[in-house]
Amino acid sequence: LFKKTLPSSSLMEIKVTSEVMRARALSVLRKVTRGPRNALASPALDLIVLAINGKKVGFGKVIVMIDEMVANLKKEQMDDDNKKEYCETQFDLAEDKKKELELSVSDSEVAIEEMEGAIDSLTEELAALKKGVKALDKSVAEATEQRQEENADYKELKQSDTAAKEILLFAKNRLNKFYNPKLYKPPAEAPAQFVQVVSHRIGGAPPPPPESFNAYTKKSGENAGVTQMIDLLVKDLDKELQEAEVNEKEAQSDYETLMAESSTKRADDSKSMSDKAATKASEEEALEREIDTKAATGKELMATLTYIHSLHGECDFLLKYFDARKEAREGELDALGKAKAVL
Repeated sequence: LFKKTLPSSSLMEIKVTSEVMRARALSVLRKVTRGPRNALASPALDLIVLAINGKKVGFGKVIVMIDEMVANLKKEQMDDDNKKEYCETQFDLAEDKKKELELSVSDSEVAIEEMEGAIDSLTEELAALKKGVKALDKSVAEATEQRQEENADYKELKQSDTAAKEILLFAKNRLNKFYNPKLYKPPAEAPAQFVQVVSHRIGGAPPPPPESFNAYTKKSGENAGVTQMIDLLVKDLDKELQEAEVNEKEAQSDYETLMAESSTKRADDSKSMSDKAATKASEEEALEREIDTKAATGKELMATLTYIHSLHGECDFLLKYFDARKEAREGELDALGKAKAVL
């Protein structure tokens, strides 16, 4: 009867062996849960420790829990590996895009500055050309007015001298009729301009005749002197007319040269103004496009910076503690493997 009430030796051995196995498994697992990296330990590991320590859960269920936790840890590590690769790739792509956009914005700023400078220069050049054309037109108008006045003076001088010459020759012919009939040429009607021209050249009306004349006598010597004087006057008139004609031709030639050069310059300046105006319009269109491009690039850059900020919120913790978390999982996996081997 006494022997029946006592447990058999085999049961005692099983119980002792089971306690030892639990103790060993707990020892292995507690090295992880109570170690320096216990803050990173998985909560599931604590559940296994509680299950083993509670002695109400069989080893078979504990082993199942260990297997499930091992699978979960491996999956978590794989997820972290994938996430780490994703974060690093996205950071690289985002940073490259950020640098590219920043460079594009900088290039746009340089291009805008250059185009604004070009437009300012073209504006100044156009203003200078307009001013030059206006001054050229004014000088042409003044030269034309001066040429017209000179030509009018020449015509007046030519008419006056020609009339004076005709009168002098008429007077000489009349003298020849009396003193040298062989040289006399019957004239047409006496020039009507005689009184006007003589008055004009002497400076007023002729003096009145004397109250009485002495008896008229024919004096050939005095006639020769008068004729020679008339010839000298005619010669002077011819010389004056010749010089006036030469001066008129030279003045007209200079005027025509000036007009031709002015016309060419005005045409060249007008073409230059047209070209510069077209270039300015093109530069202004390009400037508007570049400003729009810069604005669009700036918006894209802001979106990229926002994305990078969100990546930091999503990835910083993982990247910072990736190695520690991996090491902790490896420690847990090692401890779970050893605990499973003990059980």
